[in-house]
Amino acid sequence: MTANGNETLRCTTITGDQMDAFSFAYPQGNFQQTSYMARYVSRTGRAVDYVGVWRGDEMVAAAEIAYARSRFGLEGSVWLGPLCDPHDTDVLRTITDGIRTAARRRKAISVTAWPSAVYCVRDSQGEPTGAPDDAEVANYTALGWRHAGFTRGYGAVINRWVYVKDLSGLADEKALLKSYDKRTQWSVKRASSMGVHVREIDEDELDVFSDIEHQTADRRNFTARDEQYFHQFKQAFGNKVHYLLAEIHIAEYVADMERKRAALQAKVADLQAKYDEHPTTKTERQLGEESRNLAAADKRLAEAAEFAKDGDVLPAAASMFVDHPQERVYLFSGSIEKYKPFYASALIQHVAMTQCLELGITRYNFYGIEGVFDDPDAEGRGVLEFKQGFNGYVEELPGEFTLPVDALRFNVQQLAHKVLGH
Repeated sequence: MTANGNETLRCTTITGDQMDAFSFAYPQGNFQQTSYMARYVSRTGRAVDYVGVWRGDEMVAAAEIAYARSRFGLEGSVWLGPLCDPHDTDVLRTITDGIRTAARRRKAISVTAWPSAVYCVRDSQGEPTGAPDDAEVANYTALGWRHAGFTRGYGAVINRWVYVKDLSGLADEKALLKSYDKRTQWSVKRASSMGVHVREIDEDELDVFSDIEHQTADRRNFTARDEQYFHQFKQAFGNKVHYLLAEIHIAEYVADMERKRAALQAKVADLQAKYDEHPTTKTERQLGEESRNLAAADKRLAEAAEFAKDGDVLPAAASMFVDHPQERVYLFSGSIEKYKPFYASALIQHVAMTQCLELGITRYNFYGIEGVFDDPDAEGRGVLEFKQGFNGYVEELPGEFTLPVDALRFNVQQLAHKVLGH
């Protein structure tokens, strides 16, 4: 096919190395569209195809298709792809034809894609900062892709709403910390002062990560991944996946608390002596305030003694991150409820973003949010507010598109879904 009367566009199968080279350079490239993801998919027994569109000797679009078997037959998925300019209709048509051809070769029923091109950019509160890209959706649907609509909430295969922080322009960790809202700054500093340390764990400690994830799933009523998933992901992604563990060093915390208590005891004694010698309302108020602080310190030391019964170093929170030249993605996390006052989860995020500054990664993707901003009782409210504390912005993606490949079986499948109600 000819593009604008210039060089002919052609679609071919490509190698994993070619897929990676394109994904790593493409502005909306992501870890889902890499040979590393294909390696993970292959470990779970599924097949993968790569297709690329060429204009002369230059690749201008690419897609990775992963296949899974359903009740009606094989179905393809293009997670956060295809990597293609949705406004270049000739290229979009060519990659669509290439995806369809590859799927037909596999005798697949259909292929579902979740394009990575942003539909609408919004501020941290969910208000649009520009016009939605309706042309993107129109161009896909004109080529036979069936759009699933502008959904909100969790439960989708790929998040339609993501929270992102731009790290460009932040010179160092100090500037990074200052970029958060005041409450989150306090939480990070608080964790650091309470004996919380973050380290990266290797594959031989993934049972700790999995245990924290399962405890969180039980508490929040979602299904956790099993430990094997994390091992397979590590084996597929190697040093591009990071498991960060936040641990409380109890002895360090107790020593710090004892120093603070000693200082408060001295302050209270001085104020008491001052008040006994010359009572004033001001001294009485100061004495009352510092006495309450001392009582709180005593209470925290008593709590620390209880925590110490659990061990010397206590795993409090853990998170999983995946690196791509375009971004770092915060993929999974969990925390231990009883250690919530240590703010370990906030410190992990800060450490992960500090590492991005060191690596030269300027986009930090907090990943999924619910897309609901005006309901304080929404399921994902806590997740949203936690991410908002780091002062980022929202990307609304166009969502799910399905391309029928085998029309007969696809229509039978759709009819069955309607009859069965799912």
